[in-house]
Amino acid sequence: MSDFDYFLIDFFQSLAAGLMVGGTYALMCVGLGLIFGVMRVINFAHGDFMMVGMYAAYFLFTGLGALAFLGPYAGPIAAALLAGPIVFVLGWFAHRFLVARVTGARVVTAEAEGHYAQIILTLGIALLLQNGGLILFGSLPVSVQTPLSRQSWDIWEIFLNQARTVSFVVAVSLAFALYLFLSRARLGKALRAAADNPIAAAYMGIDVDRSHRFAFGLGVGITAVAGGLLAASQSFQPYIGFEFVIIMYAGVVLGGLGSIMGAFWGGMTIGVVQQMSTLFLPYQLQNTAIFVVFLLIIFLRPQGLFGRVWERT
Repeated sequence: MSDFDYFLIDFFQSLAAGLMVGGTYALMCVGLGLIFGVMRVINFAHGDFMMVGMYAAYFLFTGLGALAFLGPYAGPIAAALLAGPIVFVLGWFAHRFLVARVTGARVVTAEAEGHYAQIILTLGIALLLQNGGLILFGSLPVSVQTPLSRQSWDIWEIFLNQARTVSFVVAVSLAFALYLFLSRARLGKALRAAADNPIAAAYMGIDVDRSHRFAFGLGVGITAVAGGLLAASQSFQPYIGFEFVIIMYAGVVLGGLGSIMGAFWGGMTIGVVQQMSTLFLPYQLQNTAIFVVFLLIIFLRPQGLFGRVWERT
C-alpha cells in the first residue's frame, strides 16, 4: 500500500471516530441548547449536571451493581438511560428552589439584572456540585466497566469502537425523539410558546414557570444520559464537567443560539473537528483545533450555522 492509501485509511478512521464522539457531544449540546432556547439561561453548571449523570450510571451498574443482572452489554446502556430521570429530578428541584428566583416572566423587564444573577447562581451551583462530588465520590478516576469499550467492529479496515458506536445510536435516537417531542407533542409546543414570548404564553393559559422547570430538568437530564454513555468509554472524576461545558457552549454557539437542530449539528461538528485534528496536530492540541474552526465559522457567520439574525426594536 502507498502512503496515500495509508492516509486515506487514517482519514476515514478519524472521520468515523469523530462521528461517533460527535453523536454524544450533540446530545450534550441539545440539552444545553434546550435550556437556553426556552429559558435564555446561561447555565454554567450544565457540565456538572453531566458529571452527576456519569456517577449515577456508574453506581447503577458498577458501584452498587443494581443493573448487573442485565449483563455487561445492556447494563451500561440501561444505566445511562436511567441516569437521565435521576438528574431530571435534581434539575427540577434546582430550578424550583434556586434558578426560578432569577428567571421567568418576572425578570423579562429587567433582562440585564436577570442575566447577571443567573451567571452567579449557576456558577455557585457548579461549585456546589463539584465539591459535593469530591466529598461524596473522592478524586480517584472511575469508569463504567463494559467489554464494549475494549471491542471494535472492523468495517473495510475502519475500526469502530463498540461502546462509542452504541452511544452514537442511542444519542442520535434520543435527539430525534426530543425534536419530535418539541414539534409534535402538546407539552413541547407549550415549551416553544414559553420560549418565544413568555408573557403572551401566560395570557394563553400556559404555566411559564412550570414549562421552564420542565425544560431545565429535561435539558440537564438529556445531558446526563450523554454523560452516562460517555462514562463507558472514558474515566472521569468530579471536575470533568468544566472540560465538557466549554465544548458544549462551543457547539451551541456554533450551531446557533436558540436552535435545537443547530445545537445538534454544532456538537457533531465539534466531534468531527476534534478527531480529524489528530491527522495534523498532537493529541494535546485537539481543543485548539476546535476553537480555531469555531472562530472561523463565527467570523464568517456570526449567528452560527443554523441561527437567525435578530433585530431588537
